[in-house]
Amino acid sequence: MTVCESEGFITVDLTKTYPKKELILHDFMDVEYVALETNDDFLCQGIVLAVGREIVIVKNQINDGDLFVFDRNGKALQKFNRKGQGGEEYTGISGITLDEDYGEMYVNTYNKILVYDFFGNFKRSFPHPDGVRYGNLCNFDGEYLICHDSNFDQKGATDKSPFVIISKQDGSVKKEISMACQEKDTAVIKINHNGFIMIGYNTNFSPIPVISYQNSWIITSYLSDTVFQYFPDQSMIPFIVRTPPVNSKNADSYFTPVLLSERYYFLQTQKKEPEVRGTNPNDATLFYRITDLVYDRQEKAIYESTVFNDDYSNKITVDMLQKKGQDEIAFWEKIEAYQLVEALERGELKNDKLKEIAARLDLEDNPVIMLVKHKR
Repeated sequence: MTVCESEGFITVDLTKTYPKKELILHDFMDVEYVALETNDDFLCQGIVLAVGREIVIVKNQINDGDLFVFDRNGKALQKFNRKGQGGEEYTGISGITLDEDYGEMYVNTYNKILVYDFFGNFKRSFPHPDGVRYGNLCNFDGEYLICHDSNFDQKGATDKSPFVIISKQDGSVKKEISMACQEKDTAVIKINHNGFIMIGYNTNFSPIPVISYQNSWIITSYLSDTVFQYFPDQSMIPFIVRTPPVNSKNADSYFTPVLLSERYYFLQTQKKEPEVRGTNPNDATLFYRITDLVYDRQEKAIYESTVFNDDYSNKITVDMLQKKGQDEIAFWEKIEAYQLVEALERGELKNDKLKEIAARLDLEDNPVIMLVKHKR
């Protein structure tokens, strides 16, 4: 690992093995627990789609179209369903982005973005451009969204940019964000094992394309050797550089930033490796080795990391590759009611607030949402 002090970016060697480091989540992030109110009209599976300053929006695991709106204290506010085939309806939802200043939610589907108010009233919609599928939307400012084309990485490379800034009113493109991308079939990894070429596919690991960070955005593509930091004035600088390059022969690993705090940059890597089964050294299958890394800005060093939730007496690990939040929310995690009830009975809860929540839960109540927030 190299830190380029003059340029401000770090270089991560994906072929290296790093020393291990254990961290406590509460040492560098704030944690808030939201118990979603349970009543006859608000029974949900608690799949979080969006968290704002004042509201939380969740859906069920099944694609029934129900959307539940809670306030940040967990009080049930609204429930609506606009599932259907009409122009003002969705057949499925890939994500929701909130603009609380204007009271709007941007519901992203496989081919269009629908805009509703927080009561489910339709306001407008606009399609994804031909050949483009927006898989990630983030607020850029009051007028624009920053979007990533999830089709781009699977195309190998095109003359178009994977990232664009579009109008919140009609979806028109204000700017394409240019970044250097390599010609590579990123869906396929080829590994030479004892003279045999083994082929693996990147079907269970995707980079997080856009992460909001200190009034800027961190943008990542499979096809680029560089993770960039993009600013409101539309300038861009290198943030993290990978080695070996994406298009090199031994590029069998990929990585994505997952959480960025004041002191730590958390990354997750995927490496496809042969695993020998039985006595025949050539009898191997490919498997994914997932590794969590952290760059410590104070020590200027990279470690293989494990992060624990200190609200439990036993060592509960935190998976930070969860749905990303916006504004002060870094990510969230769903905790089933029965899990908290049983943890309380076993004496495993240390946090007084969490104990209070668990004490009034029934086993089949709505989930509790753990919100992980940037320290202020």
